[in-house]
Amino acid sequence: MKFPKVLRNKYAITSIVFLVYVLFLDDTDIFTVYTNLKKRSDLIEQNESIKEKLASNSLALKHLNEIYYLEHYARSKKFFKAKDEEIFVIIPNDSVQAE
Repeated sequence: MKFPKVLRNKYAITSIVFLVYVLFLDDTDIFTVYTNLKKRSDLIEQNESIKEKLASNSLALKHLNEIYYLEHYARSKKFFKAKDEEIFVIIPNDSVQAE
């Protein structure tokens, strides 16, 4: 049985065995490296979104020291009302379904 000339070369065989070991059998094989890179990019995106939320929250915290903004925040986000006022909910006609 005749082997190709490349497979009769001991350096080529050694290189092929080494590449197979490094790419598939080692602890840091190509699949592990790929999943780690994917996790890293996901964590970088998550870190950026957390930084943006932190910046917006710290800005809102600075504004909460102002009484006008505090009142506006309580009325719009938490639906607070003053003692002497009434709140009416107005529903537009096009959102009411006919029965």
